[in-house]
Amino acid sequence: MSLAFSAARAAYVGLAVSGLTIGGAALAQQQPELGVAAVKIGATPYTFDTAEQHGIRVSVVVRGLPHPFSLAFLPNGDALVTERSGGLRLVHNAAGGKGGAATLDPKPIAGGPPPSSQRTSGLHEIALHPQFAQNSLVYFSYNKLGEVIPDSNPPGRRQSAVALGRAKLDGGALRDVQELFVGEWSAGSSGSRLAFGTDGFVYMTTGAPFDDGAQQLNSVYGKVLRLRDDGKVPADNPFQGRAGARPEVFSYGHRDQLGLVVHPNGTVLAAEHGPNGGDEVNVILPGRNYGWPTWSYGRNYDGPRKSTLPISDGIEQPLVLWLPSIAPTGMTVYTGDKIAAWRGNLFVGSARIGEIPRTGGLERVVLNDKLEELRRERLLGDLHQRIRDVRQGPDGLLYVITDEDDGALLRIEPAAL
Repeated sequence: MSLAFSAARAAYVGLAVSGLTIGGAALAQQQPELGVAAVKIGATPYTFDTAEQHGIRVSVVVRGLPHPFSLAFLPNGDALVTERSGGLRLVHNAAGGKGGAATLDPKPIAGGPPPSSQRTSGLHEIALHPQFAQNSLVYFSYNKLGEVIPDSNPPGRRQSAVALGRAKLDGGALRDVQELFVGEWSAGSSGSRLAFGTDGFVYMTTGAPFDDGAQQLNSVYGKVLRLRDDGKVPADNPFQGRAGARPEVFSYGHRDQLGLVVHPNGTVLAAEHGPNGGDEVNVILPGRNYGWPTWSYGRNYDGPRKSTLPISDGIEQPLVLWLPSIAPTGMTVYTGDKIAAWRGNLFVGSARIGEIPRTGGLERVVLNDKLEELRRERLLGDLHQRIRDVRQGPDGLLYVITDEDDGALLRIEPAAL
């Protein structure tokens, strides 16, 4: 199947992660339903023209993944996929290296965090230890549930705590499961991402609470955390030994961060949601303040600006900014040779643009060797899917997962037009 595809080069944005204000909720009730009708991806591959790779083919590897969140490839070409608030799934031959079709194992991998129906609770990210081929260790982030919150809305909502787990992947199960880190109990929760740095440490994002907790060093929320692979705190963490500060904190002043990648040069990059506008990719530096909730390029959901000025002395500025927002999700830096025109490009998943449902896609950002932006292009918009993660496979191709009721793993490869 062939679709016309126009590459757009500009700025876009956003997913409302926190609740609407009262005024915004009233306005939303007066508006008709937004967005195009739900679109189901067809079985026949789609072809598109793009700005620097003239011809790509997008095809379904497997479908039947309810709201997947994270994707990680195993050395043999199989793939692990987490289902948001659900289980850990295995896709056999996802990268196609063994010959024959990829298949989704009907049984979830046993031993992970229990599934949960509470929003953003349960399993989030999955990441392989850098020496996975020798130790079979996988790491996963999740929100565990605590006591019921009195007078909660909706009723019965429970406290949540972000956590980091580790286990050995043994066939169809996780063995020797360990809980390496748990944050403090919170009334709210958000998704979390993981990445191993070139320093061997685990970097972990956490979402911001609704108050100024992202600025408070006694909380792990609204932060990027840095841990050893055994869950202990590195001796050189920037707030190690400071009274009243959580030693796990590496950077602070973040909102919800649903993308994280380590550039081949060792730079840690995190994708952060603004409110209505002001989505960012940030270079994560030790001890730095990224401004939330006091400084923001975004607006409240009922229209007014979040802050009079988006910048201030001592506040880190984003590497990449989207106005309106794109609802940024998983990220990767392409290092392969199968799509040579994209080598070194940053890819960022997008759930929707400018608060309009079913406008998701994939952002391609061209950076120079100093990580300065040169140009950008939006891909896959004609599919009208919420793109939740993007990864490079062991075959040198790009793969994305769609955050839908019938979520799919898609392959992106060169195609002749």
